[in-house]
Amino acid sequence: MQHATGAPLPPPHGPAHPSWAQGGPPGHPGHERGPVPPGRAPAPPGPPGQAPPGHRPPQAPPGQPQAPHQPPPSGPPHHQPPPAPPYPRPAGPPPHQAPPAGPPGAPGQQVHHAPPSGDATGHLRLPAGAPVPAPGTGPGTAAPDAAHAAVAVLLIGPAGAGKTTVARHWADSRRVPTAHISLDDVREWVRSGFADPRSGWNDHSEAQYRLARRTCGFAARNFLANGISCILDDAVFPDRPAIGLGGWKRHVGPGLVPVVLLPGLEIVLERNAARSGTRRLTDEEVARIHGRMAGWYGSGLPIIDNSQYDVATTVRALDDAIGRSLASPPQF
Repeated sequence: MQHATGAPLPPPHGPAHPSWAQGGPPGHPGHERGPVPPGRAPAPPGPPGQAPPGHRPPQAPPGQPQAPHQPPPSGPPHHQPPPAPPYPRPAGPPPHQAPPAGPPGAPGQQVHHAPPSGDATGHLRLPAGAPVPAPGTGPGTAAPDAAHAAVAVLLIGPAGAGKTTVARHWADSRRVPTAHISLDDVREWVRSGFADPRSGWNDHSEAQYRLARRTCGFAARNFLANGISCILDDAVFPDRPAIGLGGWKRHVGPGLVPVVLLPGLEIVLERNAARSGTRRLTDEEVARIHGRMAGWYGSGLPIIDNSQYDVATTVRALDDAIGRSLASPPQF
């Protein structure tokens, strides 16, 4: 096929991106100038708006008027998108192409994160929970401030004493991060085969209570290891020290601060009547539990009679009791 003298050459037949292989990617010096012959260096690019050396504008065929020469635009060159390949291209970069350079997370980069190892949440490693030491036995000998210290409090009382309400309000109103761990909530995680306390005490209810106490103790240790105070509530009996208070001390540590919440029997019966579900007991059962709780009066533990207190007043009394226990830990 013959072409007119001076007419531009037709595009070469070959790969879809000849300029990428010969003259560099789009925007590279030498793009759209064709291959560089062997032994000849590419001509340096001229200033914007000036044609490169040796460039001749295309000539019109004989018999046609010559179009006036238009200088190239001064702005950056506008590149047409390359033609689509005649076959479907697989997803991702070709095997022979290296991934684009740039910092991790730049467009086009594939960042691979190694999975965390050990006891980690994401990339944050959590300290292992350890038993809570007794006040004054750590690096500092001074008793910690009750309002700002990371403490583990066990709120003891019969059903209907207001343990859950007081514990929740105390945790909400503290100046430091504090968690409320309810034994009844953890015990009710068991759905199928739940040992309902209203059906009487048996081996299944004994095992589920012990399991719930151990689970709450582990949770308290983990919270404290991460600088979060906690308060637990449970109906612990003084006549069963190995299972009740002694078990909590084994699960949490010697730094556990027990406080007894013990209002009068009439108040306990009235509050129990307002409860529903498995947490509402019979009046006979409530009276029996309240009678057993009276044994705490000779134990040396701090006792709060909140019969005439509202929740806020009870919380202030609880703060005072915790401060006295941190300054002079009770023996139990």
